[in-house]
Amino acid sequence: MTTSATNRQILLASRPQGEPTGDNFKLVETAVPALADGQVLVRNHFLSLDPYMRGRMNEGKSYAAPQPLNEVMIGGTAGEVVESKNPHFKAGDKVVGMGGWQEYQLVDASQRGVLQKVDTTHIPLSAYLGAVGMPGVTAWYGLIKIINPKAGETIVVSAASGAVGGAVGQLAKTRGARAVGIAGGADKCRYLVEELGFDACIDYKEHKDLKSLSAALKAACPNGIDGYFENVGGMILDAVLLRANAFSRVAMCGMISGYNGEPIPMTYPQMILTNRMKVEGFIVSEHMEVWPEALKELGTLVATGKLKYRESVAQGLAAAPEAFLGLLKGRNFGKQLVKLI
Repeated sequence: MTTSATNRQILLASRPQGEPTGDNFKLVETAVPALADGQVLVRNHFLSLDPYMRGRMNEGKSYAAPQPLNEVMIGGTAGEVVESKNPHFKAGDKVVGMGGWQEYQLVDASQRGVLQKVDTTHIPLSAYLGAVGMPGVTAWYGLIKIINPKAGETIVVSAASGAVGGAVGQLAKTRGARAVGIAGGADKCRYLVEELGFDACIDYKEHKDLKSLSAALKAACPNGIDGYFENVGGMILDAVLLRANAFSRVAMCGMISGYNGEPIPMTYPQMILTNRMKVEGFIVSEHMEVWPEALKELGTLVATGKLKYRESVAQGLAAAPEAFLGLLKGRNFGKQLVKLI
């Protein structure tokens, strides 16, 4: 291809004050640069939108460096090599990486791990950003390594219809545990039970206070809760603590209820002591050593139709900011992607 192609990119233009808006982002056009030796040019087909990006937009201290202003927004991508000056890649190779919010990505592919070749024979390219990608491994690590469910135990997951939550419940089922989801809206709950095989789902929009939510959890989890995969925090965490069994385990993956800087008070933190609970936070990128094992299981389950997932797909790069703001409000159903081609 000629390098006269234009690359459209979305930059972080300003840091959000509280809730982010479309004004925090800026769409720009830039020329695709010529390749140097060792480099690979990728045309991104899909961009992954994930809750962690909200934290990167802030300047404050977090587990990762903040997203620099006026640079391409961070993000996982899946696409196709269009030009290569690197012996390990050829035009037509399907690849995943951290290409960011842009249509083309120029990669120095001699650095190990920046670009992963993937096989799309039995697994769709987009799945490598979801069930067979970072969200799937996140689900796998929190469930297998922290909660470590035994057959017959009850595992609860919040944001259960999202890319991570849906995988948590299905992986729990493969290990003989009961899976109970918490999600927003009757449609999401129906999908979790009827399509993904969860044993029960609680619609948090129907339960506006702690007493109501706790009662719903009691009905869905008559034998209490042995493991909880946390994506939300706030009142949902309080309700789970009230129903938790002795020696239950909590994998702290996300706390989306506080992503705009709101405090997240806990009503009954003493339950952690009373129930001798283990509460552990984790960041999946710090556990690269388990990725091959996790991806092997996830890939096999997806390829054989045993791990199901749903995707919300926004069309075109310009739609990314709005889709991302919707994700933070739970408007997505399943994995939120942007189709770039």
